[in-house]
Amino acid sequence: MKAYVFPGQGAQFPGMAKDLYESSEEAKRLLEKANEILGFRITDIMFNGTDEELKQTKVTQPAIFLHSVVLAKISDSFKPDMVAGHSLGEFSALVASGVLSFEDGLKLVSQRAMAMQKACETNPSTMAAILGLEDAVVEKICNDIDEVVVAANYNCPGQLVISGSHKGIELACEAAKEAGAKRALPLPVGGAFHSPLMEPAREELEKAIDSTVFNKGICPIYQNVTAKASTDIDEIKENLKIQLTAPVRWTQSVQAMVADGATQFIESGPGKVLQGLVKKIHREAEVDSI
Repeated sequence: MKAYVFPGQGAQFPGMAKDLYESSEEAKRLLEKANEILGFRITDIMFNGTDEELKQTKVTQPAIFLHSVVLAKISDSFKPDMVAGHSLGEFSALVASGVLSFEDGLKLVSQRAMAMQKACETNPSTMAAILGLEDAVVEKICNDIDEVVVAANYNCPGQLVISGSHKGIELACEAAKEAGAKRALPLPVGGAFHSPLMEPAREELEKAIDSTVFNKGICPIYQNVTAKASTDIDEIKENLKIQLTAPVRWTQSVQAMVADGATQFIESGPGKVLQGLVKKIHREAEVDSI
């Protein structure tokens, strides 16, 4: 069975999707439509912008979403038995599998980016990657600290990203090193994504999700919040609403997809980050890009 997976923030690169725009009329149409919806020419920044320009909040998330979705839309071989996306990638997966329209998915992603930016400004905070410790050890470290600090991204065994206040992350990194972590690495991000500090953004996104039409998809989606197959529209909406303040259970999602019969994982989007993570979670998996 084929599982298609969609990357999250950090996968962007200068020149992204330019080859798609130049080689496919459908890709060109979708990307030009995106420029109209967003009210600025995001394609100019994607094709010709610098790393710094691509890191702008209003650009990064829509750019990765567009690259991922357009790839799936123009691929003749896109016939998924199941889909999943890492954080932002969940929105790409929902559009590619027909749960959300292209237009609605892009609008939600744009609103999500702006809401997250506002939450970051309201609650200065950060994230760090903890390498080489069991998940349970990292969870206990977070629980024992008298600050906001939580497990945020279960990326693969031995790689867990934590999220919280600057002080909380600092204390957790020290404790992780003392517990034998190979590395405890603060990340260059603007805020504590997938933590309680994203509550203002969650509230804003919830309203946008409630006013958006969701349809029956062509296959199950394994959502970040539950790491289980969902096909029920109400369930998908509820899980999407709490995604910003809940952890990304990527390890558990891949394990669930394998248990349900996935043998091939195909990444749709810029980069190959998810292929690497899938291999670390399940060595026997076959990985590829669209």
